[in-house]
Amino acid sequence: MPAVGLVVLGLDPGTATLGYAVVEDVGGKLRLVDHGAVRTSPRQELGERLRALHLGVAEVIGRHAPTEVAVEKLFFGKNTTSAVMVGQARGVAVLAAAQCGLPVREYSPAEVKQAVTQYGNARKEQVQEMVRVLLGLPTVLRPDDAADAAAIAICHVHMRHGDRVYAQMAGA
Repeated sequence: MPAVGLVVLGLDPGTATLGYAVVEDVGGKLRLVDHGAVRTSPRQELGERLRALHLGVAEVIGRHAPTEVAVEKLFFGKNTTSAVMVGQARGVAVLAAAQCGLPVREYSPAEVKQAVTQYGNARKEQVQEMVRVLLGLPTVLRPDDAADAAAIAICHVHMRHGDRVYAQMAGA
């Protein structure tokens, strides 16, 4: 069995649906370990929804023992109510990672697009197709939130490779 390399849990937070993807990097080869979504009902009280998201992320962490976590930075568009809700979901996801002692890195949507497609203004469909190609999958990941989480995890792997190259160059 090959040695385990970097195992990244990518998270695409939302109050109704929190997408996740676990991506492993062994010697530069990316492999999708698991993906899915933690869902909550709008009929639930906010506290219960946030608790369910926290427990769901903690369960994924417990099941796959990632070495690092990557999450999308909060983006404030025109709908501030939606941004606040996403921020709350993000907070409980980051808390779950912190409680497990995992480092968390944040990436903007443009950074994720750039890392995955080499184009910071790529459309959602382009990102999803590149995630499919980079992970060697027969079809695009579903749900969309899990595909977005996989893109965030891939972004993190690429950034970590860049950090290592820079450190090697600086030490030379």
